Amino acid sequence: MRIIRYQKETQLQLAAVTDQGDVYTLPQSDYLSLQQEAEGQGVTMLELVHAAIRDQQPIAERLEELTLAVPIEAPEVWAAGVTYQRSREARNYEATGGLANALTFYDKVYDAERPEIFFKSTAARTVGPGEEVQLRSDSHWQVPEPELGLVLGKQGSIIGYTIGNDMSCRDIEGENPLYLPQAKVWKRSCALGPAIRLVETVENPYDLQIACRIYRHDETVVEGTANTGQLKRKLEELASYLVRDNELFEGTVLLTGTCIVPPDDFTLADGDRIEIDIAGIGTLINPVAGAGR
Repeated sequence: MRIIRYQKETQLQLAAVTDQGDVYTLPQSDYLSLQQEAEGQGVTMLELVHAAIRDQQPIAERLEELTLAVPIEAPEVWAAGVTYQRSREARNYEATGGLANALTFYDKVYDAERPEIFFKSTAARTVGPGEEVQLRSDSHWQVPEPELGLVLGKQGSIIGYTIGNDMSCRDIEGENPLYLPQAKVWKRSCALGPAIRLVETVENPYDLQIACRIYRHDETVVEGTANTGQLKRKLEELASYLVRDNELFEGTVLLTGTCIVPPDDFTLADGDRIEIDIAGIGTLINPVAGAGR
């Protein structure tokens, strides 16, 4: 079962999508209201959704006919880094200019007890399906980072899964690790969607197939796949470090790192299209806008 938001006339409508693709409207106004009502009734979100749609007929439109919005207006988005071996290799390449066998702090954090967790975005900087992500004007090496996103409750419990695009400036981060906030945070530098998969309906979050495709002039220029089974760390471990001595807002999203890295000679360009797919969640599609647009 997935939860979406879509444009209905002048308002946004919360809805549930079954694995058969049927769409049912929900009475709650947003995902957090759904979560809070489930907690208030002492039931799971899945049980609450099933009760809400039991006597309903699905809407006439199919999922692909709807104009989707960001499924949750996350008050904050955080991200974990260097959680996959491929990410470790890419960060080392940035930091050393491709120098072979050079060990860096990225090697240390990959093997350390404490993971790398950094602030990524706010609701105002985050876009949803079909909306443009934007390039940064002072970077010449920019890539998407397709990631599994954890939707968290106030105490750090995982209440859902979504797709995230952690846009990144490889040249800025590689120049100096202290530039990480500038390499990661700017307007429209994060995308979430197209849906949230209820945690109760995911049998094994360590066996989710991730795919990323980048199109330029309608031709595929980058394509890669990965599996969450390649994660170095457990999802609950990442969430536990985020909540530690922190004020965690309900609906915060934690991105869990990337294992798909475009070739080192590739950078995004104005007009590109990014598609990120995670089995059971959907496909997040975002066009790319040049700096200043």
